[in-house]
Amino acid sequence: CETCSKEEAKYRCPRCMKYSCSLLCVKKHKLALSCSGVRDKTAFVSVNEFTDLNLLSDYRFLEDVGRTADAAARHCLVHSPATKRLLYCLRNKARGCNIELKTLPVGFTKRRENSTTFNSVENKFYWHLKLIFPHCDAEYTLKGVPDDKTLADILKPYIDPVESDPVVCQRLKIYTASPQSDVRILMKIENRTRNSVRYNELDASRSLLDNLKGKVIIEYPTLFVVLKTLKNDMVVLGQDGSEPAENSDSESSSLSSVEEGEIRDSS
Repeated sequence: CETCSKEEAKYRCPRCMKYSCSLLCVKKHKLALSCSGVRDKTAFVSVNEFTDLNLLSDYRFLEDVGRTADAAARHCLVHSPATKRLLYCLRNKARGCNIELKTLPVGFTKRRENSTTFNSVENKFYWHLKLIFPHCDAEYTLKGVPDDKTLADILKPYIDPVESDPVVCQRLKIYTASPQSDVRILMKIENRTRNSVRYNELDASRSLLDNLKGKVIIEYPTLFVVLKTLKNDMVVLGQDGSEPAENSDSESSSLSSVEEGEIRDSS
Protein backbone atom coordinates (compact mmCIF):
# COMPACT_ATOMS: atom_id res chain seq x y z
CA CYS A 1 0.00 0.00 0.00
CA GLU A 2 1.46 3.35 -1.08
CA THR A 3 -0.51 5.22 1.60
CA CYS A 4 0.24 3.37 4.85
CA SER A 5 3.16 1.18 3.64
CA LYS A 6 2.04 -1.52 6.06
CA GLU A 7 -0.54 -3.82 4.48
CA GLU A 8 -0.54 -5.69 1.19
CA ALA A 9 -2.19 -3.67 -1.59
CA LYS A 10 -5.58 -4.87 -2.82
CA TYR A 11 -6.76 -1.97 -4.97
CA ARG A 12 -5.29 0.25 -7.65
CA CYS A 13 -6.65 3.71 -8.39
CA PRO A 14 -7.85 3.95 -12.04
CA ARG A 15 -6.84 7.63 -12.10
CA CYS A 16 -3.32 7.84 -10.63
CA MET A 17 -2.45 4.12 -10.44
CA LYS A 18 -1.63 4.31 -6.71
CA TYR A 19 -1.92 1.05 -4.75
CA SER A 20 -4.10 0.92 -1.62
CA CYS A 21 -4.98 -1.76 0.90
CA SER A 22 -8.34 -0.57 2.22
CA LEU A 23 -11.17 1.91 1.78
CA LEU A 24 -9.62 4.14 4.44
CA CYS A 25 -6.32 4.36 2.53
CA VAL A 26 -8.21 4.95 -0.71
CA LYS A 27 -9.95 7.94 0.86
CA LYS A 28 -6.67 9.23 2.32
CA HIS A 29 -4.87 9.08 -1.01
CA LYS A 30 -7.75 10.86 -2.77
CA LEU A 31 -7.65 13.62 -0.17
CA ALA A 32 -3.87 13.96 -0.19
CA LEU A 33 -3.50 14.03 -3.99
CA SER A 34 -6.86 15.65 -4.83
CA CYS A 35 -7.52 12.55 -6.91
CA SER A 36 -11.02 11.91 -8.27
CA GLY A 37 -10.49 8.18 -8.66
CA VAL A 38 -12.07 8.30 -12.12
CA ARG A 39 -10.02 6.91 -14.99
CA ASP A 40 -8.80 9.49 -17.48
CA LYS A 41 -10.28 8.31 -20.76
CA THR A 42 -8.08 10.71 -22.74
CA ALA A 43 -4.76 9.66 -21.17
CA PHE A 44 -1.99 8.89 -23.64
CA VAL A 45 -1.22 5.20 -24.25
CA SER A 46 1.84 4.23 -26.30
CA VAL A 47 1.54 1.82 -29.19
CA ASN A 48 3.57 -0.81 -27.34
CA GLU A 49 1.14 -0.75 -24.40
CA PHE A 50 -2.04 -0.52 -26.48
CA THR A 51 -4.28 -3.58 -25.98
CA ASP A 52 -7.74 -4.75 -27.00
CA LEU A 53 -9.08 -3.29 -23.74
CA ASN A 54 -7.75 0.15 -24.71
CA LEU A 55 -9.38 -0.20 -28.12
CA LEU A 56 -12.69 -1.16 -26.53
CA SER A 57 -12.39 1.76 -24.10
CA ASP A 58 -11.77 4.20 -26.96
CA TYR A 59 -14.72 2.79 -28.89
CA ARG A 60 -17.04 3.21 -25.91
CA PHE A 61 -15.71 6.72 -25.34
CA LEU A 62 -16.56 7.67 -28.94
CA GLU A 63 -20.00 6.13 -28.52
CA ASP A 64 -20.59 8.23 -25.38
CA VAL A 65 -19.47 11.38 -27.21
CA GLY A 66 -21.81 10.57 -30.10
CA ARG A 67 -24.78 10.03 -27.79
CA THR A 68 -24.06 13.22 -25.87
CA ALA A 69 -23.67 15.28 -29.04
CA ASP A 70 -26.93 13.89 -30.37
CA ALA A 71 -28.74 14.62 -27.10
CA ALA A 72 -27.30 18.13 -27.07
CA ALA A 73 -28.48 18.74 -30.63
CA ARG A 74 -32.00 17.72 -29.58
CA HIS A 75 -31.94 19.84 -26.43
CA CYS A 76 -34.69 22.46 -26.36
CA LEU A 77 -32.26 25.22 -25.38
CA VAL A 78 -30.29 24.71 -28.60
CA HIS A 79 -33.27 25.83 -30.64
CA SER A 80 -34.38 28.54 -28.21
CA PRO A 81 -34.43 31.97 -29.94
CA ALA A 82 -33.26 33.65 -26.72
CA THR A 83 -30.26 31.32 -26.43
CA LYS A 84 -29.32 31.83 -30.06
CA ARG A 85 -29.54 35.60 -29.69
CA LEU A 86 -27.39 35.56 -26.56
CA LEU A 87 -24.67 33.42 -28.12
CA TYR A 88 -24.75 35.44 -31.33
CA CYS A 89 -24.39 38.65 -29.32
CA LEU A 90 -21.43 37.30 -27.33
CA ARG A 91 -19.62 36.04 -30.43
CA ASN A 92 -20.36 39.25 -32.33
CA LYS A 93 -19.12 41.51 -29.50
CA ALA A 94 -16.02 39.35 -29.10
CA ARG A 95 -15.35 39.57 -32.83
CA GLY A 96 -15.55 43.35 -32.54
CA CYS A 97 -12.73 43.12 -29.95
CA ASN A 98 -10.64 40.92 -32.27
CA ILE A 99 -11.41 37.81 -30.21
CA GLU A 100 -12.63 34.61 -31.85
CA LEU A 101 -15.09 33.18 -29.33
CA LYS A 102 -16.32 29.66 -29.99
CA THR A 103 -19.20 27.99 -28.15
CA LEU A 104 -19.82 24.29 -27.57
CA PRO A 105 -23.11 22.34 -27.73
CA VAL A 106 -25.39 22.56 -24.69
CA GLY A 107 -24.43 19.13 -23.32
CA PHE A 108 -20.76 19.97 -22.82
CA THR A 109 -19.35 20.88 -19.42
CA LYS A 110 -17.73 24.15 -20.49
CA ARG A 111 -20.96 25.32 -22.12
CA ARG A 112 -22.88 24.52 -18.95
CA GLU A 113 -20.31 26.20 -16.70
CA ASN A 114 -19.79 29.34 -18.74
CA SER A 115 -21.22 32.47 -17.08
CA THR A 116 -19.63 35.06 -19.40
CA THR A 117 -21.85 38.07 -20.08
CA PHE A 118 -21.59 41.34 -21.99
CA ASN A 119 -22.87 44.57 -20.45
CA SER A 120 -24.09 46.71 -23.33
CA VAL A 121 -24.44 49.79 -21.10
CA GLU A 122 -20.80 49.66 -19.97
CA ASN A 123 -19.69 48.11 -23.28
CA LYS A 124 -17.70 45.59 -21.26
CA PHE A 125 -17.28 41.84 -20.98
CA TYR A 126 -17.60 40.10 -17.62
CA TRP A 127 -15.70 36.89 -18.16
CA HIS A 128 -15.97 33.45 -16.67
CA LEU A 129 -12.31 32.64 -15.98
CA LYS A 130 -10.43 29.56 -14.83
CA LEU A 131 -7.01 29.78 -13.16
CA ILE A 132 -4.83 26.67 -13.02
CA PHE A 133 -1.74 26.44 -10.81
CA PRO A 134 -0.05 23.24 -12.07
CA HIS A 135 2.84 23.24 -9.60
CA CYS A 136 0.34 22.95 -6.72
CA ASP A 137 -2.26 20.92 -8.60
CA ALA A 138 -4.86 23.60 -7.86
CA GLU A 139 -7.45 25.40 -9.93
CA TYR A 140 -9.94 28.17 -9.21
CA THR A 141 -12.97 29.45 -11.10
CA LEU A 142 -13.77 33.16 -11.20
CA LYS A 143 -17.05 34.65 -12.36
CA GLY A 144 -17.85 38.14 -13.55
CA VAL A 145 -14.24 39.25 -14.14
CA PRO A 146 -14.33 42.66 -15.91
CA ASP A 147 -12.32 42.77 -19.11
CA ASP A 148 -10.49 45.96 -18.10
CA LYS A 149 -8.94 44.34 -15.01
CA THR A 150 -5.22 43.58 -15.29
CA LEU A 151 -3.97 40.04 -14.90
CA ALA A 152 -1.76 41.15 -12.00
CA ASP A 153 -4.84 42.36 -10.10
CA ILE A 154 -6.69 39.15 -10.93
CA LEU A 155 -3.87 37.07 -9.43
CA LYS A 156 -3.36 39.18 -6.30
CA PRO A 157 -5.95 37.30 -4.16
CA TYR A 158 -4.08 34.08 -4.95
CA ILE A 159 -0.32 34.65 -5.06
CA ASP A 160 0.25 38.00 -3.38
CA PRO A 161 1.92 37.34 0.01
CA VAL A 162 -0.04 40.20 1.64
CA GLU A 163 -3.42 40.34 -0.10
CA SER A 164 -4.05 36.64 -0.71
CA ASP A 165 -6.46 34.62 1.41
CA PRO A 166 -4.56 32.67 4.16
CA VAL A 167 -6.01 29.32 3.10
CA VAL A 168 -5.26 29.94 -0.56
CA CYS A 169 -1.84 31.33 0.33
CA GLN A 170 -0.98 28.14 2.19
CA ARG A 171 -2.03 25.94 -0.69
CA LEU A 172 -0.14 28.08 -3.22
CA LYS A 173 2.86 28.77 -0.98
CA ILE A 174 5.31 27.79 -3.72
CA TYR A 175 3.95 30.75 -5.70
CA THR A 176 3.69 33.23 -2.85
CA ALA A 177 7.26 32.42 -1.76
CA SER A 178 8.63 33.05 -5.26
CA PRO A 179 9.47 36.48 -6.67
CA GLN A 180 6.68 38.00 -8.74
CA SER A 181 9.13 38.24 -11.64
CA ASP A 182 9.22 34.42 -11.80
CA VAL A 183 5.47 34.13 -12.40
CA ARG A 184 4.42 33.46 -15.98
CA ILE A 185 0.83 33.42 -17.23
CA LEU A 186 0.17 31.12 -20.17
CA MET A 187 -2.86 30.38 -22.31
CA LYS A 188 -3.15 27.40 -24.62
CA ILE A 189 -3.35 28.07 -28.35
CA GLU A 190 -6.52 26.46 -29.69
CA ASN A 191 -7.04 24.73 -33.06
CA ARG A 192 -3.75 22.84 -32.97
CA THR A 193 -3.24 19.09 -33.25
CA ARG A 194 -3.04 17.15 -30.00
CA ASN A 195 0.64 16.31 -30.43
CA SER A 196 1.54 19.95 -31.14
CA VAL A 197 0.23 21.78 -28.06
CA ARG A 198 1.60 25.31 -27.70
CA TYR A 199 1.00 28.24 -25.34
CA ASN A 200 1.08 32.02 -25.54
CA GLU A 201 2.61 34.00 -22.69
CA LEU A 202 0.38 36.84 -21.48
CA ASP A 203 1.38 40.22 -20.07
CA ALA A 204 0.40 40.55 -16.40
CA SER A 205 0.55 44.34 -16.54
CA ARG A 206 -2.06 44.57 -19.30
CA SER A 207 -5.82 44.12 -19.05
CA LEU A 208 -7.59 40.83 -19.63
CA LEU A 209 -9.16 42.22 -22.81
CA ASP A 210 -5.81 43.32 -24.26
CA ASN A 211 -4.34 39.88 -23.59
CA LEU A 212 -7.26 38.08 -25.24
CA LYS A 213 -7.14 40.11 -28.46
CA GLY A 214 -6.10 38.03 -31.45
CA LYS A 215 -6.76 34.78 -29.56
CA VAL A 216 -9.19 31.91 -30.09
CA ILE A 217 -11.24 31.11 -26.98
CA ILE A 218 -13.46 28.07 -26.48
CA GLU A 219 -16.28 29.21 -24.18
CA TYR A 220 -14.05 31.01 -21.62
CA PRO A 221 -10.35 31.70 -20.99
CA THR A 222 -8.27 29.20 -19.04
CA LEU A 223 -5.00 30.62 -17.71
CA PHE A 224 -2.03 28.53 -16.51
CA VAL A 225 0.10 30.20 -13.84
CA VAL A 226 3.62 28.72 -13.84
CA LEU A 227 7.04 29.60 -12.47
CA LYS A 228 10.13 30.18 -14.60
CA THR A 229 12.41 28.45 -12.11
CA LEU A 230 10.52 25.15 -12.25
CA LYS A 231 11.01 22.87 -15.18
CA ASN A 232 7.90 22.13 -17.22
CA ASP A 233 7.15 20.87 -20.72
CA MET A 234 4.72 23.58 -21.78
CA VAL A 235 6.11 24.90 -25.06
CA VAL A 236 5.66 28.67 -25.35
CA LEU A 237 5.68 30.37 -28.74
CA GLY A 238 7.54 33.63 -29.27
CA GLN A 239 5.84 37.01 -29.63
CA ASP A 240 5.88 36.58 -33.42
CA GLY A 241 4.35 33.11 -33.21
CA SER A 242 7.64 31.35 -33.96
CA GLU A 243 8.83 28.14 -32.32
CA PRO A 244 11.35 28.50 -29.46
CA ALA A 245 14.99 27.84 -30.29
CA GLU A 246 15.19 24.87 -27.94
CA ASN A 247 12.16 22.65 -28.23
CA SER A 248 11.38 19.66 -26.05
CA ASP A 249 10.01 16.47 -27.58
CA SER A 250 7.65 15.99 -24.65
CA GLU A 251 4.96 18.17 -26.15
CA SER A 252 1.96 16.17 -25.10
CA SER A 253 2.09 17.15 -21.43
CA SER A 254 -0.32 15.82 -18.85
CA LEU A 255 -1.62 19.35 -18.32
CA SER A 256 -2.62 19.58 -21.96
CA SER A 257 -4.21 16.13 -21.85
CA VAL A 258 -6.31 17.10 -18.87
CA GLU A 259 -7.51 20.24 -20.53
CA GLU A 260 -8.30 18.47 -23.79
CA GLY A 261 -10.26 15.89 -21.86
CA GLU A 262 -12.14 18.63 -20.08
CA ILE A 263 -13.14 20.28 -23.35
CA ARG A 264 -14.28 16.96 -24.75
CA ASP A 265 -16.00 15.98 -21.52
CA SER A 266 -19.73 15.87 -21.92
CA SER A 267 -21.03 14.72 -18.57
